[in-house]
Amino acid sequence: MVLGFIGLLGSLALMIYLTMRGVNLLIAAPFAAFIAAILSGITIFPQLAAEGDPDFITSYMGGFTGFISSWWLMFLAGAIFGKVMEDSGAADSVSKWIIEKIGAKHAILAVVVACAVLTYGGVSLFIVAFSVFPMALALFKEANLPRRFIPAALALGSVTFTMTSAGSPEIQNWIPIQHLGTTPYAGWQVSLIVAIFMAVAGYFWLKWMVNRAVTKGEKFVAKETDNLDKAENRPLPSPLLSVLPLIVVLGFSFIFHERLGTSALIIALLGGIIMTYLISFKYMQNRDKAIAEGALGAVIAIANTAAVVGYGGVVKKTEAFLTTVDYMTNIPGSPLIGGAIAVAVLAGLTGSSSGGQSIALPLIAPHYLDMGVNPEQLHRVIAIASGSLDTLPHSGYVVTTITAIAQESHKDAYPAMGALTVIIPLLGTILAIILFSLGL
Repeated sequence: MVLGFIGLLGSLALMIYLTMRGVNLLIAAPFAAFIAAILSGITIFPQLAAEGDPDFITSYMGGFTGFISSWWLMFLAGAIFGKVMEDSGAADSVSKWIIEKIGAKHAILAVVVACAVLTYGGVSLFIVAFSVFPMALALFKEANLPRRFIPAALALGSVTFTMTSAGSPEIQNWIPIQHLGTTPYAGWQVSLIVAIFMAVAGYFWLKWMVNRAVTKGEKFVAKETDNLDKAENRPLPSPLLSVLPLIVVLGFSFIFHERLGTSALIIALLGGIIMTYLISFKYMQNRDKAIAEGALGAVIAIANTAAVVGYGGVVKKTEAFLTTVDYMTNIPGSPLIGGAIAVAVLAGLTGSSSGGQSIALPLIAPHYLDMGVNPEQLHRVIAIASGSLDTLPHSGYVVTTITAIAQESHKDAYPAMGALTVIIPLLGTILAIILFSLGL
């Protein structure tokens, strides 16, 4: 068991270290999972495993391929949508309109709001980054802000105050429903206060970090892949028309979400792509190349994310992990505190907020409900807590956003992103527990 815990914590530390050092996650994740399996006594090959016992290859590939089979079409559509918005000039058009109306100093706010609208509209967290990145890139270029802060701005609007708020159609707000018998609007009064706190605190913290970097002489430095070397007089579609694809994505998500669930994203994103072609076909520069580049980007992004999911598939089979789950789900004291810690830690181990909830809730929900805990309060605290440690450096969302989409390094982009997506949600969780304890 001692070796098992060394394998559990050591493999996680190893994966974070390798990721921060720039090692490709497709190598770092299976290697870390292999170390965890070896130290936990898990058989490597399925042919050598006893009947009913786990093995490394089956566990890892089960998680890896399972994620791809569930999300590939969404990733593909989202990546192509983002590239088409970029190639058509629609992203530039919207960005320039925003700059003209509210000024370059509000570029960060514009990115955060765009992500928040799409996320709360039901667009997958992974897809939002694809969709908004082209606009963020253009905004940061116009405002001459350091490019490395784009992932932090995308994440602030996506995986903090919108992802876990009451009414959000994101899965992190829906998983507790089936275990607690609540609604998506559980604890909405406290949720509203916490969401405002996270949004305001996160925004001003990000502004402070960016301003400090600018003061030190940092500025926007384009990468070769940014495709920003365009003539200043390039004709662009109308900004009013250019925003229609985003509205279509948001509207279709609302319309079809209840009936089709996550599959509604496919219709919504396809609708956005078609609308982009309809309004700006003549403005496109490389139509075929945009689709090809989007597809390639989707492959890289989903492979990185699936690599971490595969790691979680192995770790979940170890005795050390099962012991950790048992301990975390039986923490003494306030059930709200215990539930928050259990979900946050498990989300950190799996690199997934939904993964942490899915493991913890079947165990803690019946126990806490029997104790008479208010299910709406537990729902909201667990939802908010799940969005904290899930974004450690090895998180699939973090790796996808930083390396695959923004093509930045963890060293440059993660400090700001981690501050906003780990510390701010942790403070939001504490605030929610305090407010519920006060009777709100």
